[in-house]
Formats: sequence, structure tokens, C-alpha cells
Amino acid sequence: MLALAAGSALAAELDRTPVEAATTDGKKVRLFPNGRWEYVDAALAAEAQKAAAEYPENKMRPAEAQGGMFGVGRLIMPGDKDYNRGSLNPKTR
Repeated sequence: MLALAAGSALAAELDRTPVEAATTDGKKVRLFPNGRWEYVDAALAAEAQKAAAEYPENKMRPAEAQGGMFGVGRLIMPGDKDYNRGSLNPKTR
């Protein structure tokens, strides 16, 4: 029973580790279980990240911003006086 549990834990760990692969033109890449991939070479990875930043679908709301539900409304960034101010109701302050 212990060997079965250890085997399933090892299989789960292997499912989360990235797989090294190569593209058709020989560039080495790292494939992740969630479908994401990246170049192994740091210079190629930086170049690809720079190119990806130009696409409009990657110019979304920053993770630390508040507001802007469904792409509508004001985005409030950290440091703004309205960031994380809570309720304006005096009874709940």
C-alpha cells in the first residue's frame, strides 16, 4: 500500500515538471503541463517576451490593479489615494 502511495505521488510530481523539447528548427524549449512554453535559452526567451508584449491581448489589466470589471471602468493602481480604501459607509468604518 505504501509503494502504491509513493508511486502515485511520484507520478503527480512528474506531471508538474516541464518537458524539454526542440522546435523544428532546433531551438530548445521547455513545455509546461498547463500548455505554456518558453525557450530554454535566456536571450531567445527575452526576445520572445518582448515580442509577446506587443500583442493587444497581452496588454491587460495589471494584476495589482483594482477596478476595471470586464474591461470597463477605472483601474486603480497601488499608490493611488483610492486604492484599497474600503467602504465609504461611515457605519462600517
